[in-house]
Amino acid sequence: MESTKARVESDASARRTRRRSPARDAATPSEAEAPGARQDELGQIIQSIGPKVRQLRQLKGLSLQQLGERSDISAAAIHKIERNGMVPTITTLMKLAVALNRPVSYFVDEDTSSDSPVVLVRADQQRPVFTSKKGLELRSISGPYGRFFMAGAAARLDPLADSGERPMEHPGEELVHLLEGELEFEVDDETVLLAPGDSLHFRTDRPHRWRNPGRRPARAIWMALRPM
Repeated sequence: MESTKARVESDASARRTRRRSPARDAATPSEAEAPGARQDELGQIIQSIGPKVRQLRQLKGLSLQQLGERSDISAAAIHKIERNGMVPTITTLMKLAVALNRPVSYFVDEDTSSDSPVVLVRADQQRPVFTSKKGLELRSISGPYGRFFMAGAAARLDPLADSGERPMEHPGEELVHLLEGELEFEVDDETVLLAPGDSLHFRTDRPHRWRNPGRRPARAIWMALRPM
């Protein structure tokens, strides 16, 4: 009797396990497809880097050797990257971005499926913009940088945030319109304090830096124009 009872209990337990297993082990369609979808998206991003580098280089009229000199990357390596024969490291990509006067995000994050001259950015579509400056938060209000010469961002600066001790210099222009708080700019040895409603337009090939001297966050619209 004990042996028979044990077999009955074992069979019942097995049936319960079989009934539970599909519900427990089955993944939802989104869970099952997510890894593959992410891999496809990553592959598309990687495959788009080379053509973007080649397109910008040719747009600027640079040879492989000239871009190599600008970026401190060998012409052979650039040639491989352009033809997707080599995936650039973060350091290499940053060097190319600086040499081609584009943010790193242009190569890995921006949509190039359309070349429309008109782009609408809704309030809930403003994407974060990478910046190395601590205390500065930027959200893009402009179209893809590869398609336009101007870039704009809604900026938030923490109290006492600054651009660093060393002044910056790079080709182009910037226009800053202050919405809230206060901002101090030093451009070409001239210091200017902005109040809400003030704007400052300056050439960025002059030594410049900024800081928020106040005790509350500052908000501004920050526009940048880069040369070809």
